[in-house]
Amino acid sequence: MDNKVRKSYLIGKYNGESLSHVQDDIAIEFPLTIHVDGEEFATMVCSPTHLQELVIGFLASEGLIRRHSEIASISIDDSHGFAYVDLVNKKVINKDLYSKRFIGSCCGKSRQFYFHNDVRTAKTITNTTTITIEQSFHLMNLLQHQSADFRLTGGVHNGALCTTNEMIINRTDIGRHNALDKLYGYCLKEKITRSDKIIAFSGRLSSEVILKVAKIGIGIILSKSAPTSLGIDLANDLGITIIGFIRKNQLNIYTHPERVSGTNLD
Repeated sequence: MDNKVRKSYLIGKYNGESLSHVQDDIAIEFPLTIHVDGEEFATMVCSPTHLQELVIGFLASEGLIRRHSEIASISIDDSHGFAYVDLVNKKVINKDLYSKRFIGSCCGKSRQFYFHNDVRTAKTITNTTTITIEQSFHLMNLLQHQSADFRLTGGVHNGALCTTNEMIINRTDIGRHNALDKLYGYCLKEKITRSDKIIAFSGRLSSEVILKVAKIGIGIILSKSAPTSLGIDLANDLGITIIGFIRKNQLNIYTHPERVSGTNLD
């Protein structure tokens, strides 16, 4: 299961003239329950790939860990949908800091600013990494070419960790936030410096997505889609550059244009 994002189903398809049976690729929806130090922490719905990275990134995003070295052990039971994590320093999970919530494949309810743990973990980005308009188009084209699962299913999101000129890794999930947690988990496992990196993303830039980017510590996010109003407000507050609606030869710079070199918007 570890490399599966899609599953084939026999469906009825109408092509404008006739109805026929065809095999169609459908995105897999997989529930994963995370236990931390023997206590159930959260259940999320995700794509069953790179689950260890997902768990690591999620725990860091929620503020339980800051480094991969804080995890004593982690095991994934993907046949039953469980992840078991033991921390080096055991801690009692404070229910006032961590919301008891079900994390689905969509972004969930808009947050009127932060949860308690977001205040502690969302960083204001101050790095001076810049990108050109041409590099923005190049990175989004790379992401599009790596998006076979989306082309086949139409039901997943893609996120890529990039330098200004190339893609480092690409991760896929049915949930926008899950794809970002997989990138975060990879960075922590591999001890990747994040301040000079860029995220290329396939989905809408909601407040939750912008909070995830701030927690990862990256100052520029690119997307073929648009931000929400609260996403823009948070990006302005957290020092994140949003470049969205990157399609063909057009794009929009929504926040912090000082990171987009070669323009007169600085």
